[in-house]
Amino acid sequence: MTTPPYVSADKIRSDFSAAMSAMYRDEVPAYGTLMALVATVNGETLAADPHLEERLEATDSLDRISEERHGAIRLGTPEELAMMRRVFAVMGMHPVGYYDLSTAGVPVHSTAFRPVGAESLSRNPFRVFTSLLRLDLVADPALRAEAAAVLAARKIFTDEAVALVEKAERDGGLNAADAACFVAQVLETFRWHDRAIVSADMYKRLHDAHRLIADVVSFKGPHINHLTPRTLDIDKVQALMPEEGIAPKAIVEGPPTRHCPILLRQTSFKALEEAVSFIGTDGSWQEGSHTARFGEIEQRGVALTPKGRALYDRLLNDTRAIVRPAADGSNAADYEAALADVFKAFPDDWDGIRKAGLGYFSYSLTEKGKAVSGRKVDLETAISDGLVQFDPIVYEDFLPVSAAGIFQSNLGDDATQDFVASPNQVMFERDLGAAVLDEFAHYAGIERASLEMCLGIVNMAAAAE
Repeated sequence: MTTPPYVSADKIRSDFSAAMSAMYRDEVPAYGTLMALVATVNGETLAADPHLEERLEATDSLDRISEERHGAIRLGTPEELAMMRRVFAVMGMHPVGYYDLSTAGVPVHSTAFRPVGAESLSRNPFRVFTSLLRLDLVADPALRAEAAAVLAARKIFTDEAVALVEKAERDGGLNAADAACFVAQVLETFRWHDRAIVSADMYKRLHDAHRLIADVVSFKGPHINHLTPRTLDIDKVQALMPEEGIAPKAIVEGPPTRHCPILLRQTSFKALEEAVSFIGTDGSWQEGSHTARFGEIEQRGVALTPKGRALYDRLLNDTRAIVRPAADGSNAADYEAALADVFKAFPDDWDGIRKAGLGYFSYSLTEKGKAVSGRKVDLETAISDGLVQFDPIVYEDFLPVSAAGIFQSNLGDDATQDFVASPNQVMFERDLGAAVLDEFAHYAGIERASLEMCLGIVNMAAAAE
């Protein structure tokens, strides 16, 4: 008897992303409205700029952008994080980057699970920003112990999901039937539950410590708290959201509007206040509410080098020293004006960014370059002579200040709280059970490989003469 062929990790990831999107659209109807708005804006943006469509077809795939999503979950224990890593591995998703959000008043640290290879990213670049609660940052020792006990008693993965992960690890993959079952079973971990696993009193105490702590600890599972489509014009989506009955957050997180987008810009609609039930003292259910889930939109730009990222961070800090955005949005216009003015110090043309060593680029031969012969050239000569072209490498990762800004704006205007900044990548990787991939090294490797391929071909042609 022959063994049924294994389903690729890329297909499992694509199927899971589609299933997650369908589930979230049913749970949060405004997400469907948002998806339709983003599709309209993307179509209009491409129609207005034929060159953009041409370069996207060459480097970033229009199909990919229409399918692109990222989600976010918040886990409670190291055991949950370690198992989630194994689950995502079956989908070809790997932990990239370490993010400490305690510096921005959110008691979590995080990584992003995503595909890393060019072919896998092209197939489906689904990402999940995955945070682990830092109970060590909770000041009240009694509350900390109670929360730890609640989390230790819950089980967020079905037995079938765990068994299928173990089977994939043992056999090197899953067949079609097992892959379909895996998607369905893992989806249960991300499903919304309207019955809490704590009392109303404990929920209030968790909520008073930090709203995010209440969100992580109080429910049967981590429930996906947002899904994010990618837009080509986030300012236009932000402006049109109210016309669709969606209230956007006051400011777009990240860099300002630019001719050449850098890193990541994000906005969202306000989190829903949803009816939930809490465990009563007599075993009955008490009605209440919880606010956590929201819709988000993102626009991605070029990945920055350490030099570029240092400049970005400095300019963002300089802006916030002038105007720190208020949670209620009252100074949004002042903040956006300051942001635009301060960021004039960051070059806004692709060649300027490239020559200054601020961003990562992928190099490829032009048709003229493919036919070249007779002389050996360096990179700048090859570019100026039309032999080599370059395109920005899309930033596939996240920004901790922006993530915290999204979290805070959707936790409520009074949610900002202070925690001692305490990044601890060693502890996070221990809990994860693996090292996270260094995003800078990864982007540098992509750029270097493209460059070596281009110059190698050009120089080989010259050397053969």
